[in-house]
Amino acid sequence: MKSRFPKIVQVAIISVYLIFLAGSVVRMTGSGMGCPDWPKCFGYYIPPTSEDQITWKPNTSYKKGIIIIREETLYVADHAIESGANFNPENWSAYTKHDYNKFNKFHTWTEYINRLVSVLAGFVFLFLIYGAFKNRKKDTRIPILASLAFLLMLFEAWLGKTVVDSNLNPTTITIHMVVGLIIIALLLALKFIVSNKKTFKYNKTFNTLLIVSVVFSLIQIAMGTQVRQFIDEQVKLFGFENKNHSLMNPSFKFYFHRSFTIAIVLVNLGLFYLNQVKNLGYKLVNWIVFLIFLETITGILMYYAAIPIGTQAIHLMAGALMFGMQFYLWMQNRFGKVA
Repeated sequence: MKSRFPKIVQVAIISVYLIFLAGSVVRMTGSGMGCPDWPKCFGYYIPPTSEDQITWKPNTSYKKGIIIIREETLYVADHAIESGANFNPENWSAYTKHDYNKFNKFHTWTEYINRLVSVLAGFVFLFLIYGAFKNRKKDTRIPILASLAFLLMLFEAWLGKTVVDSNLNPTTITIHMVVGLIIIALLLALKFIVSNKKTFKYNKTFNTLLIVSVVFSLIQIAMGTQVRQFIDEQVKLFGFENKNHSLMNPSFKFYFHRSFTIAIVLVNLGLFYLNQVKNLGYKLVNWIVFLIFLETITGILMYYAAIPIGTQAIHLMAGALMFGMQFYLWMQNRFGKVA
C-alpha cells in the first residue's frame, strides 16, 4: 500500500475532476432536478426508466418513500402501500420540498450517473484514508491532508442533498463548487508531498503572480456558477430550445465575470513571460496559457452562439484544471525551489 499510495492520490484527483465533469454535464443539459429526492431517485436506488413506473396505478404495491406523479403533483408513500381501486390521499403526502413535478428519462439518468460518479469517488477516498495512515511515519502531513479531503467529501455529499432540497439554490451551488476546488488543492498538496520532488528556480515576482492567479481563478469560477444560475433561470422562462435568450438583459455578475477575464489573462501572461525570460523551466505554464485560450473561446461561443452543446462542460473543466495547475505550480515554486 505504501508504494502504491502516490497512484491512489492520482486516482483520487482524477475522481474529483470526473465529478466536476459529470456535474457540468448535468448543468449543461438542465438535469439538476432529474431526481427530486436524495440519495434515492423517486424513492429508488436504481432510477425509473419511464414515467409509467412512477405513475399511480390501482392494485399495486409501493414501498415506503416511493415517489409518484399524479395530476402533475409529486406524492411520496408514507408507508408500504397496497393501492386499491381508487387513489387514497391518506396513504400519500405531497412532496413539498420543491415544485418539481416532471419526469424526463434523460435528465433523470444524467443526474443519476452524476451521483454514481460521486459514490465511486467515495470508495477511492476510503483507500486514500487507509493509505494515508499507512504512510503517516513518512510525513505527518499526509494523514492530515487526506483526512481533511475526506471530511470535505462528506460535506460535499451533504451539500449535494442540500442542492436538491433547495431546488438548485445558487448560493449552495457556488459553495458546492468552491469546496470541490478546495478538495482538489488538498489532494494536489498531498501529491506534491508524496511525489519525487524536482527542484526549480525560485522567483519572488513569479511566486506572487501565482498566488494572485490562484485567487483570481477561484473568484472567477465562483462567479461563473452564479452566471450559470442566471442562464438556468432564463431557460426556465423561455425553454431549453430557446437558448439564444439565455443572456438577455444579463445581471452585473455576468459583466463582472466577462470583464474579469482580462485581469486573469494579464496575470497568467505575466507568468508565461517571466517563465520564458528568467528561464524558470515550468512546463505547466504552457498548459495554463492553453487552458486560458480554451476558456476564452468557449466563453465567446456561449455568448455569441447560444451556448453550443459541450461548450459549458469544456468551459467549466478548463477553469477547474487551470486552478489545479496554478496551485500545483505555486507549490513547485514555493517548496520545490533550489536551495
